[in-house]
Amino acid sequence: MDLALDLKPEEAPFQPWAKALSQERRDNEHKDDPLAKCMPPGVPRIETIGPFKIVQTPQLVIMLFETTANSNFRQIFLDGRPLPKEPQPTWLGYSVGAWEGDVLKVDTTGFTDRGWIDTGMGHPQTDALHVIERFHRTDFGHMEIGITIDDPKAYTKPWSANMKVHMLPDTDLLETTCENSRGTEHMVGK
Repeated sequence: MDLALDLKPEEAPFQPWAKALSQERRDNEHKDDPLAKCMPPGVPRIETIGPFKIVQTPQLVIMLFETTANSNFRQIFLDGRPLPKEPQPTWLGYSVGAWEGDVLKVDTTGFTDRGWIDTGMGHPQTDALHVIERFHRTDFGHMEIGITIDDPKAYTKPWSANMKVHMLPDTDLLETTCENSRGTEHMVGK
């Protein structure tokens, strides 16, 4: 819910406008949350709100997500290509990865500025966001994801968080659809 939960207030390097916007989102009871309008949650938020499946090939990792938004998947290219210099902005960005021992390091850029970094706090992001993730399977049923947020337009310096994920390798994802956009006039907040 709060990706910066483990940071002390002085370690949370928010630009003044980003801190104010996060507070406004909470005060308005998340009325402008992209998820309420059936938009994708973005990275890293998408990994925090529901089950996901990882499909690995030698050249590509595909992540499939069970979310309230429609048809979410993520491609992480492992073929050595660089990040694009001018990517088309998207909700999940453009990802390239490489193995560092038993850790998959993923760099993602090319985000829209409409996403939220997390759910509970509504931390903003801009088109300058660069997310670095390190996926490490610690044992058969567990994985740790180290996340670094580097967005110089919203934060004064990069900051990091860690998530622990329980893995259920023999389960299915359920199909989900979102139809909330038909009633957005009822989402009034404060």
